Amino acid sequence: MDSQDGQPPEITDDLPPPPPLPPNVVPIKAENDRASPPKKPAKPKRVPMQRPGLARKGQPISLLTNHFQVSLRSVDNYFYHYSVNLKYEDDRPVDGKGIGRKVIDKLHQTYDAELGNKDFAYDGEKSLFTIGALPQVNNEFTVVLEDISSNKSAVGNGSPGGNDSPGENERKRLRRPYQTKTFKVELSYASKIPMQALASALKGIDTEMSQEALRVLDIILRQNAAKQGCLLVRQSFFQNNPANFVDLAGGVLGCRGFHSSFRTSQGGLSLNIGTPLNFIYVSTTMIVRPGPVVEFLIANQNVRDPYQIDWAKAKRTLKNLRIKTSPSNTEYKIVGLSEQPCNQQMFTLKQRNRDSNGDCETTEITVYDYFVKNRNIDLRYSGDLPCINVGKPKRPTFIPLELCSLVSLQRYTKALTTIQRSSLVEKSRQKPQERMTSLNNALKSSNYDADPMLRACGVSINSQFTKVDGRVLQPPKLKVGNGEDFQPRNGRWNFNNKKLHDPSTVDKWAVVNFSARCDIRGLIRDLIKCGNMKGISVEDPFVVIEENGNMRRAPPPARVEDMFEQIKTKLPGAPRFLLCLLPERKNSLLYGPWKRKCLSEFGIITQCIAPTRVNDQYLTNVLLKINAKLGGINSYLQIERASQLPHVSSCPTIILGMDVSHGSPGQSDVPSIAAVVSSRAWPSISRYRASVRTQSPKVEMIDSLFKPSGNDDDGIVRELLIDFYTSSGKRKPDQIMIFRDGVSESQFNQVLNIELDQIIEACKFLDETWSPKFTLIIAQKNHHTKFFQPGSPDNVPPGTVVDNKICHPRNYDFYMCSQAGMIGTTRPTHYHVLHDEIGFAPDDLQELVHSLSYVYQRSTTAISVVAPICYAHLAATQMGQFMKFDDMSETSSGHGMTAPGVIAVPEMPRLHEKVSSSMFFC
Repeated sequence: MDSQDGQPPEITDDLPPPPPLPPNVVPIKAENDRASPPKKPAKPKRVPMQRPGLARKGQPISLLTNHFQVSLRSVDNYFYHYSVNLKYEDDRPVDGKGIGRKVIDKLHQTYDAELGNKDFAYDGEKSLFTIGALPQVNNEFTVVLEDISSNKSAVGNGSPGGNDSPGENERKRLRRPYQTKTFKVELSYASKIPMQALASALKGIDTEMSQEALRVLDIILRQNAAKQGCLLVRQSFFQNNPANFVDLAGGVLGCRGFHSSFRTSQGGLSLNIGTPLNFIYVSTTMIVRPGPVVEFLIANQNVRDPYQIDWAKAKRTLKNLRIKTSPSNTEYKIVGLSEQPCNQQMFTLKQRNRDSNGDCETTEITVYDYFVKNRNIDLRYSGDLPCINVGKPKRPTFIPLELCSLVSLQRYTKALTTIQRSSLVEKSRQKPQERMTSLNNALKSSNYDADPMLRACGVSINSQFTKVDGRVLQPPKLKVGNGEDFQPRNGRWNFNNKKLHDPSTVDKWAVVNFSARCDIRGLIRDLIKCGNMKGISVEDPFVVIEENGNMRRAPPPARVEDMFEQIKTKLPGAPRFLLCLLPERKNSLLYGPWKRKCLSEFGIITQCIAPTRVNDQYLTNVLLKINAKLGGINSYLQIERASQLPHVSSCPTIILGMDVSHGSPGQSDVPSIAAVVSSRAWPSISRYRASVRTQSPKVEMIDSLFKPSGNDDDGIVRELLIDFYTSSGKRKPDQIMIFRDGVSESQFNQVLNIELDQIIEACKFLDETWSPKFTLIIAQKNHHTKFFQPGSPDNVPPGTVVDNKICHPRNYDFYMCSQAGMIGTTRPTHYHVLHDEIGFAPDDLQELVHSLSYVYQRSTTAISVVAPICYAHLAATQMGQFMKFDDMSETSSGHGMTAPGVIAVPEMPRLHEKVSSSMFFC
């Protein structure tokens, strides 16, 4: 099968002598280099750079943004921080969620005078804040909570606080309608935070105290939402308003929520209120559909009636959800289900004998008979169904299913189906004017002006959207086939009557069909015709290989293995390219094993498709991907071809895009995938390759950038630097631009001082005297800032950039909307320039970032973030599929333990050398 065709040039490590070190650069040596001289004193930590100035280029545009100006009447006071310790009266710690707010509210009502009539800001867990100190040094209180609980709807064996054993217990509870619990509350002084720190933050002096002061204000907002009955998820709140619900089928609702946080900016302090981004982010969360439990289960399992429900699955789905029972309207948490149906599940009923001296007699009775005969409650269908258990595993308390209804605003944490995910994305979208209306309504309903804690600290919030000045950058001109210049309009272009700039040749190829139903011969004919129109020479395929019919129910890896056995026997040699037809349009289980077989084991470029409606646009999009994978380029930037990019064209420059992909929420044992893509063949900034590694689950910092003693693996960066050298005429990059995705502001210093140091060490490992200049930029999409055109229903135009008013008061950041928002509301990318030794002028840097949104070879539109980051995300996602069907006990030991509590991270399969330098991820 192996063929030497298309082998990349041999990569060697004997790099030519580098230019001398700049006088201000201190060499960094590998820690394990025994021959290295003694270590020099530790360098001071890098900090994010200051803004060098504002950019000027572009057409001015007036905008509104969802930041609301905040005024502070006084900053002379202090926030006092107290640690909260909650215990039951027997000194057991309180660990139940949600109970803390009830206890602290009751504490405030009961001991208001003793606490100096102060308002509280409580985070719901261990921290409480007041303005000024509490009058007492030792603050220990006893709090009694009363729960209205008639308890007439459940039956069990007398478990305390949660059942309804009739008889003596029932009479006692009728005489005492309130069930009480006693708590001990200890408030101990922790620290005090000067409100003056907020004024310092507005001047760009970012200290730990200023962050703490902002945290207190955010806690006040969360407390405000909690008191209005909202569901809280980190910095977002979700109101119990049916207007915010979207039905996703399966008994699941998408709940549209609002994010709120205080931000320091050039224009002062502002409150940023955001609406949902999409299903990835927390401003849209999933909740179970409130109402009868049985209706939820029927919808969730997509069955016709209750008698078809899978009760083992139902038990897992319902566990820990809250219900209200009828007719008593009492709330409980579901523990499980009964083992027997309602008409067979027995319990011991204690009843006072009226003819005796108060003695009780016991009888065995079914739950069904008790409710029907003793309580005179008509049960229409519960007899043959399990009961809900709201007691304890060993002391159950049973309630018939039809008397139970799910409480509103309960998060649904199970994985969504493909259809549900698509539905959530579609239904979460809002046009700009709809979104502005939602934001206005959220601000009004929150009624912050009436919040006693905000009033006490002198905070008032303007109800008007903040006005900002933006600029619209001109789109870069593109070069397409035959040297033709092309000007994109509204962030879009096409290849109608145009050829690709560097078309490849599709030869030595075949088609494999995994049960896809389509006119394959017609597809091939149209693909060849469309390719010729775009300048791609598409030869006839060797053969079309159909999957063996008896393999269609086999596991995906077995189906792929069988297909490759056919490929070996039906082809004259190793194919250069394989077109793979999948049966499912999205999330096909065949995708991962097929890609791994082609790219890792055999080094074959492959394109997967699942054709439904085939037209010229569809075929063109497929050919764009195939051409890029086979080494062609669809279009270039005009200034790229003319070597006119400031700084980049005049000096060998490598551009890195870095991203880490994590498992789905709740998958704590799935390894994270770190991917770095790098530009190659300088002075091009349109050609890239990728290097991918696994690392510990949920770890954001990339730990494999440099491995000085990594045996066969010296790390990601060394691999990419050598590729740049061999593909760029044996030139080392004198400048390294890094675009990093997926990190929060709290992690900026780690990127600056850990990841950047690893990259510098990788350079030193190759050549001790080589010191390139670095520029490091963070790209954030997970934020809540939006821009609107006053009085216009349209999105802001592509190329819109904002670097004033709402940006950081000191640090170097800007927002850019490079894409044309066709659906919903455009989401800008927030770029943070942490480090810039190259010395870009603000205008030059913003234009370069804008241009890098136009070199994405997969599409004919400007994308929302620079192409290197998109490529890194694609590479991480695609190679993450490689390990999906590994043997869990051996290969994918990320699901097993090498030692108690230690997760072993499986090694990522390496790409075959024939495809390692390709844009396989396109």
